[in-house]
Amino acid sequence: MIKKQMLLWVLCFSLLLLQLPAASAAPALPGDGRLTYETSFTATDTALSGSSSMQQNFTIMDYWNVDELKINLHFQVSQITAEQISSVTLSLNGSPFYSFRPSLQNNGEQRLSLSAPKGFLREGSNVLSIKGNLRTTTADDQICYVDNKQGSWLHLFNTSSIAVVYTPKALTGGISDFTERFSGIDTLNSNKSLIAIPENASGSELESATYALSGLVKGNTLEDRTIPLLPYREDTIKDKGFVVVVAMYDHVPAGLMKLLSSTEDLSTHALIQLVQKDTRPTLVVTSKDESLLIKAGRLLASQELLSQISSDVKAVDDATEVADPAYSISSNVTFAEAGDKLTGPNHQERTYFVSLPSNRSIADSGKISLDFRYAQNLDFERSLVTVSINNTPIGSKKLTKELANGDTLNVSVPQSLNISGNFSVTVAFDLEMASAVCTPNTEQMPWAYIGKESAMHLNTKDRTELLFNNYPYPFLRDEIYNHVAVVLPAEMDDYSYQSLGNVFNLLGRYAGGNTGDIHYYTDDVSADNLKNNNIIAIGSYKNNKVIRDNNDKLYFRYNTDGSTLLSNEKMSIEEKYGAEIGTLQLVDSPYENGRGLLAVTGVNSEDYYMASKLISTEKDKWKVYGDGVILDKDGNVGAYRFKTITGAAKDSVLKQITARSDVLGFVVAVVLVVTLVLVALLLLLRKHFKKRGDQRET
Repeated sequence: MIKKQMLLWVLCFSLLLLQLPAASAAPALPGDGRLTYETSFTATDTALSGSSSMQQNFTIMDYWNVDELKINLHFQVSQITAEQISSVTLSLNGSPFYSFRPSLQNNGEQRLSLSAPKGFLREGSNVLSIKGNLRTTTADDQICYVDNKQGSWLHLFNTSSIAVVYTPKALTGGISDFTERFSGIDTLNSNKSLIAIPENASGSELESATYALSGLVKGNTLEDRTIPLLPYREDTIKDKGFVVVVAMYDHVPAGLMKLLSSTEDLSTHALIQLVQKDTRPTLVVTSKDESLLIKAGRLLASQELLSQISSDVKAVDDATEVADPAYSISSNVTFAEAGDKLTGPNHQERTYFVSLPSNRSIADSGKISLDFRYAQNLDFERSLVTVSINNTPIGSKKLTKELANGDTLNVSVPQSLNISGNFSVTVAFDLEMASAVCTPNTEQMPWAYIGKESAMHLNTKDRTELLFNNYPYPFLRDEIYNHVAVVLPAEMDDYSYQSLGNVFNLLGRYAGGNTGDIHYYTDDVSADNLKNNNIIAIGSYKNNKVIRDNNDKLYFRYNTDGSTLLSNEKMSIEEKYGAEIGTLQLVDSPYENGRGLLAVTGVNSEDYYMASKLISTEKDKWKVYGDGVILDKDGNVGAYRFKTITGAAKDSVLKQITARSDVLGFVVAVVLVVTLVLVALLLLLRKHFKKRGDQRET
């Protein structure tokens, strides 16, 4: 009997378990080795109308073992949405994995959290697509119905996100593996990276660390995060996961020095070594020779070289090649090397990104040549192609049936666009279908193809006006450090080091090579050392002599004792307020014509650190323009232009000709022909007069 009762209890308990809902995946808990990286949707909310879609990019790092991918949606649909015929479909890297019908409960607002299939993921960049088919009314009397009403919408809030739950792989790839993790999105987002130098670092240590920072920051894909530069101390490294230490050998911390390889003579070599891989991975860059320490820093500035070092140790000597190839600007940019096919009705587009140094702008005679073809079953009265630069249309052409198998469009680039640095070219087709309210299989029927011969011919010129609009010029020219001299305060505190790091976080993003030069000086530097240099002066009136000596040349000047900034023609400044603001000022160098001086300054070090954050990331760079900028403790930014607006000086005809090799060759040929004609005429005239003279003699 007892056995039968026990059996009955077991059976009942089993049935109860079968009725319970399936357990969800365990969240990432501290200590279980799993971490979560969350990518929020774009900073602004997004709306889908009718049949439309949006895409959200996110990244999977190579050193992640992904355990789970969660999609968290927060959205609201129109209150008149027809629930039973509206739908939303999610796709990952082009593969659909989930569809649902939005609910009208809670005024159409809802949250949805779901897991996406890991099998659709790939290392690097991934794309989540959200496609809505939103309807507000039924139309049973129509064979096909397309809803274009304003009431058919889905509002996607920016609180939506993509969360990746992952376990980091073991660090086994040596220096290249370390540098990838050092600049990884998860590391920087949690502020776990640090470049450390000794207290009271020397000029060579700072120069080497700056080159290293310039290289490592290129792996930073986050627009609002920086890699800090601070002295090596227990409090600065305490919470860090990855540290780069740049120091002369005598200044290497004792705990790290005993871990270094002893096989190299550091008087003739620099050493780059990865230590403490299982605790706090630390990359030590050291030498007993200053020039070799700087050379090792230049090696770290080369992403290409770093990616090739799979060992834990790299020795650098005089024979080691570390220079990146010289940057060259191509006058012809190809868009689609293998061609691009666009399918589907209505508006379809492709965007191509063109890279230029920040100091370069498009000159006259730029031209886009588009080679394309398209389907023959279009409504050619309404179909066209449009070319835009940075979302500004520059030319269109109506599609025709006669040219469907091979069409071209040549459009000039207006100089009035004033384009400099990187820009985008968008080719958009409006593929309208002929004589049909709705055509089956429209996903693939209309098509267009952008041929591989499509290209852009562009001529560029320097933007040399000293304005933050052209920053980081003059400190970078054609992506190379352009004779940079950094003048630091007499005494450096953490705010000063952080200010220095902020400046080079953004400069490093724009630097394309490692062959430029940066030199460091204290505030007692002589004027001779500052000649032929573009100067970055960091500090206050009291602790930086260069700022103090050139106070009369600043736009925001100090009073006689440097206790506050004074009013000027652009802004009235109250005394206490002037003692609590930071400022960025870009003026002509007082030491040599044609060079610039950037003053990162304020009464206190916290003030100029605050100002330096404006030029530390892409996120805040747009706030900085003109040539004089102030920032107060409440985050209020004032940007002003003090230099006289002279208008864009037009290039002379001679300069325009010499800038274009094709025109120059034509002009040379014409000049040679004219010269030959003139010489021939002179010879004929000479012969004629000689003949007449002979006739007179006879």
